[in-house]
Amino acid sequence: MKRVMFVCRKNSARSQIAEGFAKTLGAGKIAVTSSGLEASQVRPEAIATMKEVGIDISDQTSNALSEFSPENFDAVISLCGCGVNLPPEWVTREYFDDWQLDDPAEQPEIFPRVRDEVKTRVESLIAKLSPEAATA
Repeated sequence: MKRVMFVCRKNSARSQIAEGFAKTLGAGKIAVTSSGLEASQVRPEAIATMKEVGIDISDQTSNALSEFSPENFDAVISLCGCGVNLPPEWVTREYFDDWQLDDPAEQPEIFPRVRDEVKTRVESLIAKLSPEAATA
């Protein structure tokens, strides 16, 4: 099972939404964690927008990337274009992508659009990384 790290600046919205979708849609296929270049807290808007699609992320926590070791992850996904700010050992994992999604923290009205974009990308990521995809 591939281990995925979603990383963003503050681990408060986009990476939390990605973690919620990946844990739900990728259950049994991938293992998921999220973090930020700095830790903060999960935004209430992120919790609310995920609740609208039936996923509860209220128990997720915001963690700093520095709390984790890159060797423990196969795939690293940056959600905010912060890939350039990541230590090199994080961007050289087996799979790296930088999704560069708009920040809903600055424009709360775009939370639903960003959530839907994240869902589509997470579905594609699960298809790429899950064992069934490799054997198909």
